[in-house]
Amino acid sequence: MTRTIVQTDAAPAAIGTYSQAVRTDATVYVSGQIPLDPATMDLIEGSMEAQIRRVLDNLAAIATAAGGTLNDVAKLNVFLTDLSHFPLVNQVMSEYFSEPYPARAAIGVAALPKGAEVEMDAILYLPQG
Repeated sequence: MTRTIVQTDAAPAAIGTYSQAVRTDATVYVSGQIPLDPATMDLIEGSMEAQIRRVLDNLAAIATAAGGTLNDVAKLNVFLTDLSHFPLVNQVMSEYFSEPYPARAAIGVAALPKGAEVEMDAILYLPQG
């Protein structure tokens, strides 16, 4: 098994003792992404839709750095501090992912890092090497 760290300046740098993503052979494990602007490392301001898009843009940047796209996501976890935003997650996801959609969990949580309202992590499958 080979293990490679995936890192890109197009997504927020890790804010703790973790990597943006780790690739082991054909599987890429992407750490949780919150709506941080990669340039400023600040939470973006704006609507919940804008926050969801920033999270997905961060995930997409890491997927690209790993050699894939969001369509290579096999499993997506969504963490929300307010599950009433779940329909909006579905709406925005439909613009970022194509069928067949990844397996997914949506989890309501009390709090997220830096006071974020949404966080997502992903597992990609990239058999091409």
